[in-house]
Amino acid sequence: MRVIVFVDYENIWTGLFEQGYELTPENLMESIQNYAKKENYTLSAIYLYANFDREEFWRTQTSFEKTLVFTRHVYGKNNYASTENRKNAADMELILEAQEILLTRTFTFDMVLLLTGDGDFLPLVRKIRAWGKEVKIIGVDGSIHQNLSHFCDTENFLREFLMKDKQLEYDVLKDLKQGIQILAKLQLNMSYIASTKARTALSEQLGITIPQVKEWIRYGLKENILWEQEYADSSLKIGKTKIYLLNLENPLVEETLEPWLTELKEHYYKMGFAKKGPN
Repeated sequence: MRVIVFVDYENIWTGLFEQGYELTPENLMESIQNYAKKENYTLSAIYLYANFDREEFWRTQTSFEKTLVFTRHVYGKNNYASTENRKNAADMELILEAQEILLTRTFTFDMVLLLTGDGDFLPLVRKIRAWGKEVKIIGVDGSIHQNLSHFCDTENFLREFLMKDKQLEYDVLKDLKQGIQILAKLQLNMSYIASTKARTALSEQLGITIPQVKEWIRYGLKENILWEQEYADSSLKIGKTKIYLLNLENPLVEETLEPWLTELKEHYYKMGFAKKGPN
């Protein structure tokens, strides 16, 4: 049976992360290929949708494309200050492309495998079935909307991944203050710190891996310790880059950087950011 796979990557990634696991491109592709082999499916194509500007997905687009996955970069809300909100952007892109394939390449596949738990895809499921095609939903246990439960495979192929020893072991809190100091020192010594430079510095000076750095950054953003901001630089081809700024009004940041606060505030002001940081 010929199968086309559509992956709502952010939905699957988030569902697993909330259970304490970090999905990688390699894990996902191995799971899809093993599942197809077990069910005797022929994979005609795999389409994957995500906002690859997200810190969590840094460099994953290249990893997917090396495995012949058709990636679709769908920028989301609040990536940069100048980026408009796009609610459910990945969902809409996936639905539109799936319907286009359904209309123009009907005879190239027999089944659609949809990796998501988002109930907004129910109309798409109904449309595919109306065209006489089979549909299977694969989602993360506990994160699948009830509207999709009837179409879920009884054996979630992600369960094998979940049973592996993939629990996150890195304790961000032990490196939190030191990481704040590292970023502050960099920012005082340079006009601005691009996100890639910040990640490299954290990795080298904290002695942690890049995946652990990503976890440190995610925690900082979540706890309002960091801001992710777009910064103009005419020397760059694209004229801008992504940077991280410390929230100087966060109590932990104030406590950790007390001797440098005034100097940092002046530095941020010169960069063009208001006293209270980016909006």
